Parts: sequence; C-alpha cells; structure tokens
Amino acid sequence: MNLTNYITTTELRTKSAELVKMLKQGVGLSLIHRSKIIGKISPQLPEAPPIKDIRVLEKLLKDILPGKIINRGERKKRYRQYLKERYGKSIS
Repeated sequence: MNLTNYITTTELRTKSAELVKMLKQGVGLSLIHRSKIIGKISPQLPEAPPIKDIRVLEKLLKDILPGKIINRGERKKRYRQYLKERYGKSIS
C-alpha cells in the first residue's frame, strides 16, 4: 500500500490486511473509485470508560434531562393553539 493516505476499490480486495493494520494504528484513508474520492475510511474512536461513581452518573443525567417536563394534555393544548395561530380558527 502506498504511503499516501488513499486506497482504491481494487486495493480493498487485495490489500485488506494492510488496511486493517493502518486503521489499528489510527490512520485514516480516502477511498478512490475511478479516479475520484468517494469516501473516507477512518479508525473507530476508543470507547469511553465506564462510569463507576453513581454521583458522576447522576450529574450527567441532570445535565441531559430537560428542566421542565410537559404532560400530554398540555402538549395537546399548546399544539392546538399553534395550529389555530398558523392556520386560523377553521382547525379544531
């Protein structure tokens, strides 16, 4: 395989072992088909370590979850109001 960071579709079949080796080293490649770059092959990012402290998990969840949860009835009421404002009173 060439030292430049590209691989052709033919080389995918013939040099797959070298491709795997390069990806394990963290090298990304461009995929070329009929003299045009059609995509990029990049190594998978390492997984995040598991959270062992429950307080850290609770803090992360607090940051992710919405501050105010709206129940179904309130959502329906707001959506009907939105439709009336947008399309007029003919929408019931």
